[in-house]
Amino acid sequence: MDDKFLVGVILGMLGGAVLATNSAKARQAVKKGQEQVLEKAESMKKHSADKE
Repeated sequence: MDDKFLVGVILGMLGGAVLATNSAKARQAVKKGQEQVLEKAESMKKHSADKE
């Protein structure tokens, strides 16, 4: 549950950063960071499922 909350907070921060930026370069960097966060969340999810 805590992992989902933290991922939600991070995604919300990244989403807010996308809305706040006017630069295409900055939006691209934020999008790449968001993809990395999603990949990390998936790997954490798989890793915790393997433990159970």
